[in-house]
Amino acid sequence: MRTFRERFVSFINNRWLVFVAAMWIQSCAGIGYLFGSISPVIKSSLNYNQRQVARLGVAKDLGDSVGFLAGSLCEVLPLWGALLVGALQNFIGYGWVWLIVTGRAPALPLWAMCILIFVGNNGETYFNTAALVSCVQNFPKSRGPVVGILKGFAGLSGAILTQIYTVIHSPDHASLIFMVAVGPAMVVTALMFIVRPVGGHRQVRPSDGSSFTYIYSICLLLAAYLMGVMLVEDLVDLSHNASDTAEEALLPQSEKLEPGKYEQEVHERIAQLQSKLFQAAAEGAVRVKRRRGPHRGEDFTLMQALIKADFWLIFFSLLLGSGIWNFLGRVGGGYFSEIIVRDHAYPRPVAMAVAQFVMSIGHIFFAMGWPGAMYIGTLLIGLGYGAHWAIVPAAASELFGLKKFGALYNFLTLANPAGSLVFSGIIASSIYDHEAEKQHQPHHHLQNGGSIFAGMLRVDEPLKCEGSICFFLTSMIMSGFCIIAVVLSLILVRRTKIVYSHLYGKSSTSRLQTLK
Repeated sequence: MRTFRERFVSFINNRWLVFVAAMWIQSCAGIGYLFGSISPVIKSSLNYNQRQVARLGVAKDLGDSVGFLAGSLCEVLPLWGALLVGALQNFIGYGWVWLIVTGRAPALPLWAMCILIFVGNNGETYFNTAALVSCVQNFPKSRGPVVGILKGFAGLSGAILTQIYTVIHSPDHASLIFMVAVGPAMVVTALMFIVRPVGGHRQVRPSDGSSFTYIYSICLLLAAYLMGVMLVEDLVDLSHNASDTAEEALLPQSEKLEPGKYEQEVHERIAQLQSKLFQAAAEGAVRVKRRRGPHRGEDFTLMQALIKADFWLIFFSLLLGSGIWNFLGRVGGGYFSEIIVRDHAYPRPVAMAVAQFVMSIGHIFFAMGWPGAMYIGTLLIGLGYGAHWAIVPAAASELFGLKKFGALYNFLTLANPAGSLVFSGIIASSIYDHEAEKQHQPHHHLQNGGSIFAGMLRVDEPLKCEGSICFFLTSMIMSGFCIIAVVLSLILVRRTKIVYSHLYGKSSTSRLQTLK
């Protein structure tokens, strides 16, 4: 019979414990997703304009993508050391921002604030790298599901942190910055000695398949829960605001200035009115007309809301905006790509080609501007984009090994900001401005004939483009690039067939090579 110490050592060195700890770390590794929530308080506290806030956003994106140092440290230091560096960066960067926003530290120039945002957000590259490196080494025969689940939790981390903040919400909106600085650092510091390679290839069990199925179920339930909670919160806030507005309308003007002074009197007046109304209806003095249902701004039941188009517009807007498709793409991409390599010993990049083809169809929906095309296009592009983050790291580890995986992974992530710079910053914005100018030209002479002062006021106003034409050419170009990417992925499939046959073939030799 094993002693307590032996059981404890076996528990600590269990690869599933490492995987769960890595999921916890990834659940708070997406601090960059909260920039949209913390930027308003930074803007108001430091009197920034939107252009200055945009520069902070660029610094955030760079911090999220530039992970060369993280990849190098994960090779030189033990993973706990790299995680500690990331936690310190996160704490110092966003902690300093919190001190400045709350007035506890002197304000810094914009360039210095950009550095702080970069440093704080760059900490998550250490979290991502350490989690992926440890778990890919511990699950060499299940790289797709492992990477997909970890990247999926990273995608959901923004929603997770937002819900945690909602529970501990305070009137001081700067407290969200404090939570971003302290929360991830505490979680990572607590788990940094657990997340490490533990020789997981020697812990393969027949029950591993059912364990992954269980984790997949938890992931989907968590995503559904977060989506439902956010939807309910939006509806509750809407109902609460509508009730407040209705009650305020009953107050005389003098009482609106001092709402607390006449609260009891107002409630008594409402009760009296209700009593008189019910009494009159009972006596037949008034005829209560049959209502067709509440109007916008009034209180709805769930069943009444379910038949309203506005309700479903809110639902799908939340669904798409909360990144659920991205999450499902990450989890699903890892799952299906693993089936391809494990059951058929076929190159994993074929799943990447499928994801890119799906994205090309999504861009075509955007270009056409058909009814409902926004929802379908966002669904397809979100699934395809998310699948890349599960497929690419797993394929890179298979083709180029695990020894330098940290550096390889962080170099590949540079494709994201590079693509955004070229496609969004150059192609999309240029085409949008061109179409806006074309729409503006017919009104040019009319504007010149108007007031001089009106013309002066329009000089600095950005031109706006209306209609699907604004993004038609951009979407078609993006669809074409996705087709080119499909061709490149298929070329990669052709070049790596032998490698995957060797890694995932049925022969015992290939199995031994995989375990090395």
